[in-house]
Amino acid sequence: MADFDYDLFVIGAGSGGVRAARVSSAHGARVAIAEEFRVGGTCVIRGCVPKKLLVYGAHFAEDLTDARRFGWDVPDCGFDWPRLRDTVLAEVDRLNSAYTTTLDSHKVEIVLERAEVAGPNAVRLASGRMVSAARILIATGATPQLLHFPGSEHAITSNEVFHLPALPKRVLIAGAGYIANEFAGIFHEFGSSVTVVNRSDAILRGYDEQIRDRLLQISMGKGIQFRFNTVFKSITKNADASLSVEFMSGEPMTVDCVIFATGRVPNTGGLGLEAAGVALDRGAVVVDDDNQSSVPSIYAVGDVTNRVQLTPVAIREGQAFADTIFGGKPTRVDYGCIPSAVFSNPPIGAVGLTEGQAREKYGTVRVYTSDFRPMKNVLAGRNERALYKMVCDAATNRVVGLHMIGPESGEIIQAAAVAVKAGLTKDAFDQTVALHPTMAEELVLMK
Repeated sequence: MADFDYDLFVIGAGSGGVRAARVSSAHGARVAIAEEFRVGGTCVIRGCVPKKLLVYGAHFAEDLTDARRFGWDVPDCGFDWPRLRDTVLAEVDRLNSAYTTTLDSHKVEIVLERAEVAGPNAVRLASGRMVSAARILIATGATPQLLHFPGSEHAITSNEVFHLPALPKRVLIAGAGYIANEFAGIFHEFGSSVTVVNRSDAILRGYDEQIRDRLLQISMGKGIQFRFNTVFKSITKNADASLSVEFMSGEPMTVDCVIFATGRVPNTGGLGLEAAGVALDRGAVVVDDDNQSSVPSIYAVGDVTNRVQLTPVAIREGQAFADTIFGGKPTRVDYGCIPSAVFSNPPIGAVGLTEGQAREKYGTVRVYTSDFRPMKNVLAGRNERALYKMVCDAATNRVVGLHMIGPESGEIIQAAAVAVKAGLTKDAFDQTVALHPTMAEELVLMK
């Protein structure tokens, strides 16, 4: 490898790329990492971290109202969007600096410019400089998928939400996946009028049907509007900066902001991968179990591949790559029983198979549920109910799926995921003493 400028050149300094770079360097490799935007990637800069901070900010709307029922004399409170926006962006700056410091401390060379693959062992930088590497790792992540129709350029994506100059009074969100439902909850709590438009007839495809139906019911009860089986026709920007939106069917709308939340696509455009012989599947880098592409010297991890688009998965893939290639410790990521959360209002947690998936796989299943009103909601006078659901293989009573919607579901599902991953049975849950009074105790009380 001494014949190359680097042992490893990483393109993309997001969660997966940073982990792979610093661990590879710790194993003794000569590593450089290129990033055309900011170190930290989607999750840290314009994704799950700043979004979760907005979720925290949004929760205060209901918490301040509920506080009165708990004896606190809370005055009517106004919301200052620029203050929260700027505080969140300041935290993003801090994290960007922290990630940069981590790379520096691990002796990883940071190249702050765009990099493209120029061959199996060659990288071309935006400055025109060519560098060589024994191995190249693609970790460029994914980017919001755009819709294209007359006036679609007037819409924004989740990337731009964090920089809005003012809080829009009327928000239209295209899509019904986790990003759409999370931002619907956020803007609704901030006081915006929110409408979710989806071209199909369901939200959160891939999640358990009962859980997603409960979220739809609760969201509509809060005042969020949904329009299903609806396709955009055009967007026109008016003199007052509002947007007139027309659809292929149904009444038009006038809003202040349209957000595309229609999924994410691998960020491989213009990277020179196909010219280098790297196989792509609808834009995603095709890799084997060891993160290796069709070109032996080129690897890929994270959302740019055709696997699971989750930050913790990208981190595990980056770690496995570094340990396998430079650490002498062959490692593969286990993609079974990956927990996930939707930070909607209320949040959803899930791990394992849905009821439908379990029936397809095992034929006969047992389903246990707990449909309850959280104690805090009772005293607050809220009718909002939580739903926990356990799916078991009828032949063995092994828990093959856990799904929940209710306060703190994202926090609770992490511990519960260990039990599902370990293959525990319903009996193991039944034999566990409940921790009372908590919401989590319902996990061991389901009937």
